[in-house]
Amino acid sequence: MHTLRERCGWDAEQTHRSLVTHLVEETAEVVEAVEAGDDALLREELGDLLLQVVFHAEIAAEEGRFAIDDVADGIADKLVRRHPYVFADAAAPEDLMGSWEERKRAEKGRTSALDGIPGPLDPLARAGKVVARARHHRVEVELPAEPVDADEVGQAVLTLVARAQASGVDADQAVRAAVRELEQSIRAAEASA
Repeated sequence: MHTLRERCGWDAEQTHRSLVTHLVEETAEVVEAVEAGDDALLREELGDLLLQVVFHAEIAAEEGRFAIDDVADGIADKLVRRHPYVFADAAAPEDLMGSWEERKRAEKGRTSALDGIPGPLDPLARAGKVVARARHHRVEVELPAEPVDADEVGQAVLTLVARAQASGVDADQAVRAAVRELEQSIRAAEASA
């Protein structure tokens, strides 16, 4: 990457911001390869995603901010900190995800279960993250918990999207609005706790 940044005009012009589209695209291609169950494609797409990580780290290194070794050390240290039951003598917690979220919240000084959820997530992904955070942080809000399988979820969401389209409703906007209402309920529950 260092050589590409020196000798290729396109690579030399790139910035963190200009690479965002490529990062999102490569991430989607990894998802597609995983869902296809194609190991050769997955290996290739993971390489493309790794290139994005290396590219961003190289730009940061050029600016004297951090290097790829710092990125690798940071994730290794984080994994050790968040797994004391693996790397130290701590007992394994009953709720592994809740334990992870508690450690993350303490490390980052977060005051809400919603802190740190990326704004650009698509509405369905954001809904899933908000619900998961509320559950893992044990926020007292009413959330449905009836069992459902993947096919049922897929068909129900597709049916709702089709009904929304037939009714002139923007399904993405409707989900965003519903998620905002849930987020308000979570924040209110946290404030009263």
